[in-house]
Amino acid sequence: MKRKIPLAICLIMGVIMIIQFFIPHPVSLNFSSMIYKWIIVLIAFALILAIGNLIRHHGMKIQKRNPGWQYSLVTLTSMVIMAVIGLFWGVGTNSLYQKIYLNIMAPLGATMFALLAYYMASAAYRAFRARSLEATLLLLASFIVMVGFMPFGQFIHPGIPGFAEWIMRVPNMASQRGILLGIAFGSIATALKIILGIERSWLGGKE
Repeated sequence: MKRKIPLAICLIMGVIMIIQFFIPHPVSLNFSSMIYKWIIVLIAFALILAIGNLIRHHGMKIQKRNPGWQYSLVTLTSMVIMAVIGLFWGVGTNSLYQKIYLNIMAPLGATMFALLAYYMASAAYRAFRARSLEATLLLLASFIVMVGFMPFGQFIHPGIPGFAEWIMRVPNMASQRGILLGIAFGSIATALKIILGIERSWLGGKE
């Protein structure tokens, strides 16, 4: 019974939300708006659970002195400090919360992405090897795009920047749309499996 009730609720609400999407009636729109408000409330409760899980996970690492427990201490301390500042001093444009974010979090994020560039270059060196026709085309396209978007690319040949832009707008966009279509169909299939009760991992526990 503990599983049948959630599965029944999921089936009913899933079918109702699918139907209301194709019926632009005021009653349907009001119902959809109400459901979205409920979703925001559920997300708030999920956020509380996520914070509790974060505190539990890092608290256990600190308590057991696992490798890297100092980083867990920094994580929990930073979370508490930012939460206190946001609650008592606000999160406006010129607030202390925003200044800390812009002067600490933003540079840290930029540093992380700058370090990722080196890992991407290393991965590209290992992946882009002309072992087949497809790998050769990928290697040539990536080389043309990199050179075309660099400032000295136009000095090598005036047509390289335009050709690199064409690669990004036509072949690359076509492949991206194919990937997005695959993701969309996969999402629809997964949603239908959840609504119909075929996929039950979201219930937790064992079958």
